[in-house]
Amino acid sequence: MRTVAVVLAGGSGSRFGSARPKQLGVLGERNLIEHCVLAFDSAPGVNAVLVVTTQGTEDEVGRAVAGYPKVAAVIPGGRTRTDSTRQAIRWLTSRGSAVGVAATGKPGEPGEPAGPDDKVLFHDAARPLVDQRTIADCLSALDKWDAVGVVVPSADTIVEVDDGVIRRVLPRDSLARCQTPQGFRLSVISRAYRLADADPAFGTVPATDDCGVVLRYLPEVPVAVVTGSQRNLKITYAADLAVAEALLGAPDPADPPGPS
Repeated sequence: MRTVAVVLAGGSGSRFGSARPKQLGVLGERNLIEHCVLAFDSAPGVNAVLVVTTQGTEDEVGRAVAGYPKVAAVIPGGRTRTDSTRQAIRWLTSRGSAVGVAATGKPGEPGEPAGPDDKVLFHDAARPLVDQRTIADCLSALDKWDAVGVVVPSADTIVEVDDGVIRRVLPRDSLARCQTPQGFRLSVISRAYRLADADPAFGTVPATDDCGVVLRYLPEVPVAVVTGSQRNLKITYAADLAVAEALLGAPDPADPPGPS
């Protein structure tokens, strides 16, 4: 049984306000994609990394991540996030695709096609500050559960708004904000997307993440919760890069203190 981390970088980032995809934006000395690849390449429990990038940027991204031994491939994504997940699932489940790092995690050994019990983590490239604790907790949770999602409590009161008017104040104690990675057994996420593909209504009410696809089409599969990190922010607007820069240079409060 192996683990593949899929870095989803196929969006256009229209809200970012740049002519280039935001995933290629620079944070510190690396672009956002490379930060994510570095995190998973450094994770002991991850055997291979698959990068799904905006069509037409495969060569550029491939050069940026060429030095990371666990990178199995860089492939083009789709128009939407769920389209990019489909591309990843097709690559992982096709007979011709091989996970480029063997089960030992050692580069250079022959890979094998991904199996139904393999763990797959899907992570948005717009979250470049994912930490090793979150990755390890996802992998540990997948030893018990077939689907896991990363969440953080909401510090804000959440309300339901309709036609410019607050209709309802939602109970904050039961609400959380979703992050990535989201993890699944390959057989589970593959089956959920097969059912989605067979549903003509899926495109009219698209899911915004992969846990949403599992919840909709495999309601019998519990999606376990892994506690995320406030540092694992999503880069949506150009101003978010400044916040990420500040966090990048600051110690993580979740890290144990060093020797005094």
